[in-house]
Amino acid sequence: MKRNFLPVALGAAMALTAGAASASTLEDVKARGKLNCGVSTGLTGFSFTDDNGEWQGFDASVCRAVAAAVLGDPNAVEFVSTTGKTRFTALASGEIDMLARNTTWTFSRDADLNFTFVGVNYYDGQGFMVPKALGVESALQLDGATVCIQTGTTTELNLADYFRKNNMSYEPVPIETNAEARQNYLAGACDVYTTDASGLAASRASFENPADHIVLPEIISKEPLGPLVRQGDEEWSDIVRWVLNSLIIAEEKGITAANADDQKAKSTEPGADTEIARLLGAEGEYGAMVGLDNDFALRAIKSVGNYGELFEEYLGESTPIGLSRGLNAQWTDGGLLYAPPFR
Repeated sequence: MKRNFLPVALGAAMALTAGAASASTLEDVKARGKLNCGVSTGLTGFSFTDDNGEWQGFDASVCRAVAAAVLGDPNAVEFVSTTGKTRFTALASGEIDMLARNTTWTFSRDADLNFTFVGVNYYDGQGFMVPKALGVESALQLDGATVCIQTGTTTELNLADYFRKNNMSYEPVPIETNAEARQNYLAGACDVYTTDASGLAASRASFENPADHIVLPEIISKEPLGPLVRQGDEEWSDIVRWVLNSLIIAEEKGITAANADDQKAKSTEPGADTEIARLLGAEGEYGAMVGLDNDFALRAIKSVGNYGELFEEYLGESTPIGLSRGLNAQWTDGGLLYAPPFR
């Protein structure tokens, strides 16, 4: 596999679609009355459809929070399923207004593909899952293995780097969607499935017998995952960025979906936290700076909850995925989760 595949191939796709999107995404979204948001084709915990066919999950909730902030309705979202191959073309062409799925922030995607990552909503790293019956305890025992790998992803490049560095060989089994990866892996078409560790945990949780599969201890990369938008529309990137930041700050300040209105009412009392007043629209004219009203963050928080509420509902240790906060804990709790001041 050629190391330059991702920026070259995707760069060509971007050139074909550049200029197709409007200069003002905010105006487009308001005129349309709904947010077009790109998500995965289905990944437990992050973006998936429930029994009623409604999109749910950690990433899907970011879409709903933006819709609530901009349109006043968290349900005013058109969810668009994207794969590793189609996601960037969908964004560049204007088919979607933002991408909120497991997408890694890298140099080439940021600089060469003319996208803007608005922040990190999940700090991750690439890992490996194998059947327990394979008797493997370390990724260093995978020499000669067949590996299910999503094409058009950083995962593909990281895999090549890791095996070359450790003088091992492997046979790739290319797949395009998470569902296809799970099917091939469970059918024995590959010995190993590799993707972000969170994705492995999500896939394992969906198996009939999760205990028959193990995630190996090695994490071979940094995978900061986050929403992204097109470059050149600073107002829109600021909106999506500060909706995400608002959810992070809300957790830090103890603001929840249930108490947000009460927190706003108390935020102007003597001795109150003035950042809460600014965040929830009780002080200043911060919404006007991004073309919205002052309650945009309040609506986002009330619609989906704060970052911690979302994590616990869809990914946390009480869910089938069972992820601990780890690096995704607040900075005050030893994690990397940190939003700039709302000031």
